[in-house]
Amino acid sequence: MKKVYLSLSSDIIHNGHIKIISRAAELGELMVGVMTDEAIARFKRFPTVTFEERCEIVSSLKGVSSVVPQDSIDYEKNLLKYKPDIVVHGDDWLTGTQAPVRAKVIKVLESYGGKLVEFPYTVNPVEEVMEADARRILSMPEQRRGRLKQLLKMKKPVTLLEAHNGLTGLIIENTKIEKNGEIIQFDGMWVSSLCDSTAKGKPDIELVDNTSRLNTIDQIMEVTTKPIILDGDSGGLVEHFVFLVKTLERMGVSAVIIEDKEGLKKNSLFGTEVSQTQCSIEAMSEKIKAGKEALTTHDFMVIARIESLILEQGMDDAIARARAYVKAGADGIMIHSRQKTPDEIFEFCRIFREKDKITPLVVVPTTFNMVTEEEFAEHGVNIVIYANHLIRSAFPAMQHTAELILQNSRCMEADKQVMPIKEILTLIPEAK
Repeated sequence: MKKVYLSLSSDIIHNGHIKIISRAAELGELMVGVMTDEAIARFKRFPTVTFEERCEIVSSLKGVSSVVPQDSIDYEKNLLKYKPDIVVHGDDWLTGTQAPVRAKVIKVLESYGGKLVEFPYTVNPVEEVMEADARRILSMPEQRRGRLKQLLKMKKPVTLLEAHNGLTGLIIENTKIEKNGEIIQFDGMWVSSLCDSTAKGKPDIELVDNTSRLNTIDQIMEVTTKPIILDGDSGGLVEHFVFLVKTLERMGVSAVIIEDKEGLKKNSLFGTEVSQTQCSIEAMSEKIKAGKEALTTHDFMVIARIESLILEQGMDDAIARARAYVKAGADGIMIHSRQKTPDEIFEFCRIFREKDKITPLVVVPTTFNMVTEEEFAEHGVNIVIYANHLIRSAFPAMQHTAELILQNSRCMEADKQVMPIKEILTLIPEAK
């Protein structure tokens, strides 16, 4: 009997899946590669059902002989391991982001004499409803809050992009590309005080109050499902920080990052060009402890941001602070630098990892932007935050459009620069 292989995410099972399983089983002994949580999270969305539960569901379906894990949307590893005679798939991957995955499957099959069998894809109107229901579940606070910790266990590094309103949140939620046989996307969102302030036309000096900032988060959370980290600036007074932590935890935010500075906030990228004061280790540790003690779950993370390298206080000071903040209960350490090379960041990572292999490390590569995510992972970095790129790209584009309209006294010339209105409406859930 021929060996047949079919890959499923199986987070949502509908009649289309049952139909293709039945047809695949008619071709021989059917092995189903159930995608792991990490594989699904990388190319689709975070699963609502655990890998173990999905394996149990699939193995109970009529026609399935065996179930194996598939840890990537790329089939190559499993095809070379199990050498199926036939791979079965719907014809929905002839075009789109999965087309390169299909091409690679054909190439691997040809290398040992296997073949690909494709059946017409079953369009199921109920699937759209089920998918919408799944996304509503994922957007709930109790589901969303702990997702950052889950992702940190699954992949390295976790990547976040800045969002400053619901629309930018939707861009992060929905943008995917194919790269090296994988479909990849951002893992979460960073709500930056700089970008939130800039979007409101205000300076980045903690002028925008927490009520306004929480409203921004609420707008983003209403239309997305991915985890959110908030830029908490200094966290304010200890008593105020405690209430902020409680509110963020209740909303479903995954983490807050607070920096060890005091006084009027100035953006870190100014460095020593402006007057900035680093708070004492004791004061920062007290704030971390108070924030952690205020939590009612184990899902929310308090991450400490160290400004020693920004303020030219030296590597020893940065490491000492990192050790102290972890001891105080910090769930992660963000090390910041405004150097154009990553040398001091990599040195910090090396020294810190000599004694601490576990605590997540966070970087924001705004200035040392030549470093790849793979290189960061090799140096022990767990989270990479692209902190301000959407708002920085939006401003020149909008300014150029405004200039075109002024120059021509009409908007026809600007049409070449802008997205068609029907296309932008598709970004908005339930726009129809």
